[in-house]
Amino acid sequence: MMAQTLEEQISVAERALAECMIDTALVVVRSWLNELGENNPYEEAYNNLSEGQTKLFTKWLNVDDPAAEGELERLTGEAYQLVDAVYADLRIQRGLSPDMHGFNRDSVHSVMNYFTHCVRFRPEDLEWYHELLNREGSTEIAAVAVTALSQNLRRCFSLDAMLAMIDGMTAGNDMAAGLSAAYSMLLIVQYDDRIDFFPQLQDAFVNAVTEEDNGDRLFELLCTLIQNEQVMKIIPGHTDENYLPMIIPMIPHSWLYSLLIEGSTERERRLAYHMIQAGYRDQMWEYPDIAEKIYVEKLRGESRNPMDYINYAHCLLLRGDRMMAYEHYRQARQLCGTSKEFFSLFRPDRKQLVDHGIPIEHVYLIEDRLIR
Repeated sequence: MMAQTLEEQISVAERALAECMIDTALVVVRSWLNELGENNPYEEAYNNLSEGQTKLFTKWLNVDDPAAEGELERLTGEAYQLVDAVYADLRIQRGLSPDMHGFNRDSVHSVMNYFTHCVRFRPEDLEWYHELLNREGSTEIAAVAVTALSQNLRRCFSLDAMLAMIDGMTAGNDMAAGLSAAYSMLLIVQYDDRIDFFPQLQDAFVNAVTEEDNGDRLFELLCTLIQNEQVMKIIPGHTDENYLPMIIPMIPHSWLYSLLIEGSTERERRLAYHMIQAGYRDQMWEYPDIAEKIYVEKLRGESRNPMDYINYAHCLLLRGDRMMAYEHYRQARQLCGTSKEFFSLFRPDRKQLVDHGIPIEHVYLIEDRLIR
């Protein structure tokens, strides 16, 4: 069933292309082209892509061709670009983002509005943006422009705009450079699945990271973002408080993570510490020794949160201390009041416990003793 809203449709297309499922994305594109009408400029590209996908699939069924994987990646890259182009036109047709022409460069409000909503940036727009980020005495308007552009990119991907955002990481204006770096990292994580299909983007970011000590600087900035969500809330024009908590759990699985960690065990453990400390529990299962130290400190404080007791008990159980683990599960059970409330917190972790070496019989035994 076709998703009804434009946001749902672009999400379907993005998820499909992340798995190189071109046919699924083309279904979405076809519905958009029908809405744009017969005279849209994308029919030839759509037909060529559809034909190429069909030929590749037929070849795959009949011939074991090692070049097929590369062809699939090439077609997926073309599909990403087609989705971006058609999506932008559809936004204009629906009046969601007008095809704007110019703005008042001396007005903070005008700059924010333009760089937030403009679908197609002109070369002169991005040239002005680059000059602004390196101009003395333009801190406020530069910060607003960077933030607005990042908001735009989160909704409507543009390779040129993304490259401009990355280029801003080396801007002369320190605040603009810091904001560009923060937003570039978060956007790279958001668009992680596209990295293989946009080598210009990959090259630009690698160059920015490897220039002088930028790798160390970006790693420190990443740690700061994870530690303190308030950082995003004080940035001019930032309104979506849920964006950072949504993106951070994706970081350990991203291309950015591999680039900034550089195979360093120390960096891996430090980043895991900050993520667990900030409440991202997925890292707890990979680094239970780090998590144990964090939760024991919380429990030595004034924490009366049953989830802290459960998390600490998980860590104890993973290192083999079943008796102490049970005692902390029991503390959590008492804080919850009812067994139903406790098991609503405990049972979602059952699979993780088993996957990390706890026999299912031990889990059942703990549950049996706590259900009374």
